[in-house]
Amino acid sequence: MISKLLVLGIGEKGEEFMRRKIKYTDEPIESRVVRDFLPPPDELVFREDNVKVTMSLSRASVEFFKRTAKQRHTHYQKTIRNLLDSYATRFG
Repeated sequence: MISKLLVLGIGEKGEEFMRRKIKYTDEPIESRVVRDFLPPPDELVFREDNVKVTMSLSRASVEFFKRTAKQRHTHYQKTIRNLLDSYATRFG
């Protein structure tokens, strides 16, 4: 049954593709050296000066932020932090 599902998933083209022979040539390969333009790993990590706080929020608010964060594949606490940062930047 699994093999039938696999065949149905990839279709008949899958088998045809797997049977094709690879054609190799003796053409020269052109290459060039590219300078290293990437920053070191420690410069890739964006660190903010965060302060830990304890705060009570309504259940409805937390559920909203958790739902929103899940839809966007992020963390709800980060979503709340970004909202507060935006507010502080705009009105601060």
